[in-house]
Amino acid sequence: MTEPPPDLASLRLLVSVGELGSLGQAARAAGIAQPSASKRMAVLERRLGVPLLDRGPRGSVLTPEGKLVADWAAKVLGAGEELMRGVAALRERRRATLRIAASLTVAEYLMPRWLHDFQLAEGHVQVGLQVANSTEVIRMVGEDEVELGFVEGPDVPDTLTSRTVGTDRLAVVVAPEHPWSRRRRPLSAAELAATPLVVRETGSGTRDTLHRELDAADLELADPFLELGSTAAIKGTVATGDAPAVISAFAVDAELAAGRLVEVPVTGLDLTRQLRAVWPRGRQLLGPAAALLRAVSRPSRPSRRR
Repeated sequence: MTEPPPDLASLRLLVSVGELGSLGQAARAAGIAQPSASKRMAVLERRLGVPLLDRGPRGSVLTPEGKLVADWAAKVLGAGEELMRGVAALRERRRATLRIAASLTVAEYLMPRWLHDFQLAEGHVQVGLQVANSTEVIRMVGEDEVELGFVEGPDVPDTLTSRTVGTDRLAVVVAPEHPWSRRRRPLSAAELAATPLVVRETGSGTRDTLHRELDAADLELADPFLELGSTAAIKGTVATGDAPAVISAFAVDAELAAGRLVEVPVTGLDLTRQLRAVWPRGRQLLGPAAALLRAVSRPSRPSRRR
């Protein structure tokens, strides 16, 4: 079995003796006392089993064997320096880039402000943001395609660590001319479940949250009026007056304020939900990923019902 190499400090001192011509000069260059340098060389000689220094009245210089070992040591030290330069480059590149994924609601309505705060605090970091539904974000985090994910779904697998970074509320919305806009009483959970809705695609956090609440009430959602993967498309469809939708209050805040959509109160369901940051369990977030998590740690409040 090959013995492990000597410590790099001793090898560096040996190379310096060859370059400067004596152990005394090498000790001064290293900032150590000559007795300490002499002791270190004696330990190295015993370790290698060959004489490295020719000790004479005018000082200690390399033996022929010492010159050969010093040449080899210089290559080892060069490789070590190359290793550290490579690691530094990787570290710098990791600091300069951040791969994240976010569910649609988070990406469209919260991430712009979060990234603004993040860039103000951290300077220029290149952020690669992928937008997908919560199920797909969880997959990307689990398969190490991104360093950090943000989801709105109710379930996070045990393989991931999660932290709540905000809250949201789902709102039932209709067009102003829809009959529900003139209701005097809140909509019941059973009425909502029995109505064909404009819904997000399977795997979205919005749809999963709604299904979970209806399941808890022993209700089953009717077949969708329309299934769409875009928040803008859902709002546009609801505005035609054809069907209601259940959608993030963040997403319809402007439309509710302008009167383009109307929110319908619902009883019997808790449509609030947690927005979470997720990353692989057992992994410590470092660099830009940790900085971004700090930037989003202040919870965002859901829009108030109008």
